[in-house]
Amino acid sequence: MNIVILGPQGSGKGTQAKLLAEKFGLFYFESGEFLREIAEKRIDVKKILDSGKLVPEVELTSYISAYLDEKQIYDNIIFDGFPRTIEQYKFFEKWLKEKNIGINLVIVLEVSEKTTLERLAKRDREDDTAIAIKTRLEVYKKETMPLVAELKKETKVMEIDGERTVQEIFEDICKKLA
Repeated sequence: MNIVILGPQGSGKGTQAKLLAEKFGLFYFESGEFLREIAEKRIDVKKILDSGKLVPEVELTSYISAYLDEKQIYDNIIFDGFPRTIEQYKFFEKWLKEKNIGINLVIVLEVSEKTTLERLAKRDREDDTAIAIKTRLEVYKKETMPLVAELKKETKVMEIDGERTVQEIFEDICKKLA
């Protein structure tokens, strides 16, 4: 089973993805951390991330598909924050079809902008500047929310109230997966 977990920054998608990966034996793929590692070697990628914008679709999808090919990982993956746009999904979907696999479930953690800002104020990351946070929230609304609507046409989408505690959210997801 391949799962995509989406939500605005600070929604807890990384936390929930890690818990789900551990419980169900899934390979955890976190796009943000993956890109930050690439940014250490590529200044152009670092500039994009620091601005709060998204790495171009074809480029990002190429990085990810090459990584998964190299590791020969094609199933039982939880994708944390990827794909984030319809264009990324379309490019990625081609790769998935080549491997005869697909996305089986999308989990969307829904949180208010207020909660997002409160949670982000507590974490300590170099790319969490006020301008980058605002930009990423706008990108989420403009790019990722339409992707969720598109994915609803193609696969199961589970919308989860992300305003609760980590444990309550995790239990809710597990109950709905059963």
